[in-house]
Amino acid sequence: MKTWNLVMRKIWDGIKGFYEEEDGVAVLEIILIIVVLIGLVLIFRNQLTTIINNIFDTISSRSRGF
Repeated sequence: MKTWNLVMRKIWDGIKGFYEEEDGVAVLEIILIIVVLIGLVLIFRNQLTTIINNIFDTISSRSRGF
């Protein structure tokens, strides 16, 4: 039982240290931002494809004039 408490204490100290360390928070924030951006791309995939195709069509048509 004493060994179990020691193991749990070390695990808890590791988790606590991760959250207290600012670098760990920055990594977590970056991961959350990436997840949100991927979600937005998946939700608005069709609209983004249409916008990008329109931009490339405009570039192609205007470049033919040169």
